[in-house]
Amino acid sequence: MVLMVRILFVSLFIGLVSSDPLPVQDYCVAVTDSETYIPCKNSSLVTIEDFMFYGLNATVEFNDAGLAIVSVNANTFPGLRTQGVSLARADFAVGGVAVPHVHPRATEVAWVLEGTFLSGFIDSQERVFSKVIQKGDVFLIPRGLVHFHKNVGDVQGSLLGFYNSENPGRSTFQDTIFGCGVKEELLGKYLGLSAEDISKMRGKLNLRGKAEAGFSASPN
Repeated sequence: MVLMVRILFVSLFIGLVSSDPLPVQDYCVAVTDSETYIPCKNSSLVTIEDFMFYGLNATVEFNDAGLAIVSVNANTFPGLRTQGVSLARADFAVGGVAVPHVHPRATEVAWVLEGTFLSGFIDSQERVFSKVIQKGDVFLIPRGLVHFHKNVGDVQGSLLGFYNSENPGRSTFQDTIFGCGVKEELLGKYLGLSAEDISKMRGKLNLRGKAEAGFSASPN
């Protein structure tokens, strides 16, 4: 009961400082099964189930970095549309890492459910703010700043992240730099690497196809 009250409090706080536009109606349940874009379900068809999400405790396989995420945003929970809030549960294996990334549209409040983490962010002056946090601690990450989490404990750990946007977005350095469509020659000059090195890195990260679908496919 105490846990649920705390979750409700954090959710309400995030909602009060939402970065999304203010809604112009009570709710706008997203329509996800239409071939044509309809922003909101007809209000007469809305039911209590549109405001429920049951998958937060779902078991998700760890990725190569030892991270498993259950995202609850407007894409996975249509009732969040226009409400300016979302959340995510992140489970970390021992030594698991959430590699440096940004949420361009939201501030994050990370709450430690279990475990011990080294968490931090880097500001626009390249200063690093980091601290070891434990169960019950709450860590604030300002919107748009590069941040990271690592499980430094001896057991699996979990974080619950709250965001003041229905769709905070997520961008990592490797996806942004090596997965974009910028030509390898240009990236090489910027990073001090050869085009061959860039190509190898894209292949290692399995991002070659994504890059080739972008600007590098241009006849220019």
